[in-house]
Amino acid sequence: MLDQFFDQLGGAQVADRSSDNAEAVPGAAGPPQAAKPSAKSQFKVWPWAVGATLIGLAVLVWLGFAHRPGGPVGPPGMPPARLTVSKPLVRPVDTRIGLLGQFSAINRVELRAQVGGTLTELHFQDGQMVNKGDLLFVIDPRPYEIRLARANAQLQTAQARLALATSELTRAQSLQKSSFATAETVDQRTSELNAAQAAIDDAKAQIRDAELDLEYTRITAPFTGRIGARLVSIGSLIAGSRGASSPTTLLTTLVSLDPIYLDFDMSESDYLAFARERERVSGPLANQVVFSLGDENRFIRTGTLDFVDNSLDRSSGTIHVRATTPNGDLFLVPGEFARIRVAVAPPAPTLLVPDAAVLLDQSQHMVMTVSPDGTVVPKPVETGDLRGGLRVIQAGLDKDDRVIIEGVVHAVPGSKVATVSDPAMASIPSSSMHRR
Repeated sequence: MLDQFFDQLGGAQVADRSSDNAEAVPGAAGPPQAAKPSAKSQFKVWPWAVGATLIGLAVLVWLGFAHRPGGPVGPPGMPPARLTVSKPLVRPVDTRIGLLGQFSAINRVELRAQVGGTLTELHFQDGQMVNKGDLLFVIDPRPYEIRLARANAQLQTAQARLALATSELTRAQSLQKSSFATAETVDQRTSELNAAQAAIDDAKAQIRDAELDLEYTRITAPFTGRIGARLVSIGSLIAGSRGASSPTTLLTTLVSLDPIYLDFDMSESDYLAFARERERVSGPLANQVVFSLGDENRFIRTGTLDFVDNSLDRSSGTIHVRATTPNGDLFLVPGEFARIRVAVAPPAPTLLVPDAAVLLDQSQHMVMTVSPDGTVVPKPVETGDLRGGLRVIQAGLDKDDRVIIEGVVHAVPGSKVATVSDPAMASIPSSSMHRR
């Protein structure tokens, strides 16, 4: 075929050259003489000849390969990709729900003055840990010391009146026996005695009140925790009121950190599943939650459920739940968020595969499997959370499917591959399913 194409192409070139020579010698007698083609005629003929040759070769090559059985093929001798496969691991896994929670302090107080005066002393640094009973603020105690001294003086006066009233009553009673005093005089002396006794009681009450005000000039920590920033300075005039009957000055805030609350809200459907499981188990599993912080991937922190609200919120359809967790290192702070997992169903056989074997295809997850004839078959799946480094498969996969767990990048859907089984998957213990 190529020989015929070149013969035709050569004949066409000879004919073109003959016609050019005939035109070059017009009017000459006899047969046309062979003449050397001009440069202009060569420039016109050879590019077209080369282009036609290349096009013809390309067409012949394409026709030759296109009509082979099986279409285009790769380089000869290339072996199929060798991939590691394993059946999904079947382990009992409890059903958990994921929630978002926020930490809060068990004890939180705004420290306000109960007596007024000038602030004279500060005994803490902003943000430091303080223990119960530590001295924090001192308000000028001198006005309250004066009041206490006045109350003590009133007590002494009342005691002196009581002594006088007692002696006068004794004298009047003695004279009444001798008929030198009347009953009216005795009654009067008795009344004076009772009034003196009441004055003593009032003086003692005034002393206790003055002592209490004097005590409130020294503000101490009501519990152990972390103190906030001070909102007053030495020399500030503090407004105080024991009964909060008038505006008071906010001095600072104090929160406890160990242990700490973890608050979250549970939907009605989740709460029903949780309540039924809690009633069935009534053990540590039903009262335990696991959580992780925003920068953590593993759920290794635990807490204990200790409060479920007594009603659902009608506007949101949720119920408030609270857990308590230890915070010995004081790393957790109120207001911080955490991801929570709560068990709401008993353990049941569940399929698990390595997380690396699950691929994200736009809006769905895919798992590459190998059919019995060695063909790669993708399967869309529904995934759950991670358990011991393995991904829970909720739907879309069968326990007998051979999942590609190594070499997924070389798995092309529909291609033939060679497989190697991985026995290490079957040796993973069931206890590791509950570590994360």
